[in-house]
Parts: sequence; structure tokens; C-alpha cells
Amino acid sequence: MTEIRPDVHDITVREGNGRFRVYLVDGEVPTLFDCGLADTVDALVAGVDEVGIDPERLVVTHGDGDHVGGFDEVVERYGVETFVPEGTDLDTEHDPDHRYGDGDHIGAFEAVHVAGHTADNHVLIDESRGVAVMGDAVFGSDVRGLPAGYFVLPTAFYSTDLNAADENLERLLDYDFDAGLVYHGSSVTDGAAEKLDAFVNFANKPD
Repeated sequence: MTEIRPDVHDITVREGNGRFRVYLVDGEVPTLFDCGLADTVDALVAGVDEVGIDPERLVVTHGDGDHVGGFDEVVERYGVETFVPEGTDLDTEHDPDHRYGDGDHIGAFEAVHVAGHTADNHVLIDESRGVAVMGDAVFGSDVRGLPAGYFVLPTAFYSTDLNAADENLERLLDYDFDAGLVYHGSSVTDGAAEKLDAFVNFANKPD
């Protein structure tokens, strides 16, 4: 567990052959963003125990297995109120309490639909905290063997429409956030919005 910013915790549930994580944000309603794989729930629980704050809400960014695999066990263990994107096909025993879409607010977080990696991928942004939970809109640059501290697109191998993933990043440029929390690779914890803008509006980009 790493506290990235005050009350914002990165809980890595698996390292090695691919890194998988969830995020726990403390506040009026402690909120867990995604719930890992079915077989990483024990690591998730250990991380939550280390933080010392049980989640009361679960927000799913999109429906990939490493983001929703632990859904039922997390619901049963913590009794969380659940928020799942409108377009997510959720194959679970428990139905979500709420479906959300672009522009909806979940506590202080605003949902921004950034499709491409998957059709249902959402980014959740709390400008008051300066934090964006990026879903899989982007990865950390070091996941592709580059220096950490920047964003890259998810690979085409893992994306349904890489061109859309690239183009839809522009939807995030109207928001101000200092930390961009990714699920694969290292998060960008300083100047994230500016770095994303530079990535989107690269030199000599055609109109």
C-alpha cells in the first residue's frame, strides 16, 4: 500500500507478470475504485486492512476482469454501495446498486466517458483533490519500458479501438488534476494534466 496523496491509497494486489491495483480514497464516504481479479481479493483485503479504513462505496471504471473480478467478494465482505458504468456487462451474482454515465457525479468525483480501450471505460476526476482515476484510458509510460512519470496509450492488443482511445483523451483536457492514477505502470503524481495535454497535443499534430 502506498499513500500517493493525502487519503489517496494505491493498493497493489499483484506484481510480477503484470501489475494490478485498486485505489482506496478516504473521505465522507470511503471509496474503492475497482476491485481487482477474483484471485487477488485477499491482497486487496490486506491492503485495506493496512490503510485501516473499510470502503463503503465501490466504483467500477470498466468491465475488464482485472477491474471487476473481485466484485462479489468485495460486496459480500464490506457491504459497499456499488456504481458501475451504464455500458458494462457485469457477470456477477450481485447486481450493481447504481449505473452511471458521462457527466454523472459520485461524491466529489465526476465521470468522464473515455472509450477506446473498452467501450465502457470511464475516468473519475475530483478536481478539489487534484486527482483523476484514469481507468485504462492510459497506462504509465514505464509499462512500455520508458522512463516513469508520463502516460502512454494502452496497447492495441488490449484495446477495442486504439484510434478512439487516442482521440477521446481530448475529453480530459478541460479538467485540472495533478495526479493521474493508472492501473498498469506507474501513476503520474505531478503535473498530470499538463503532461496529458502535451501527449495529446504533440508537436506538429495535424488539425
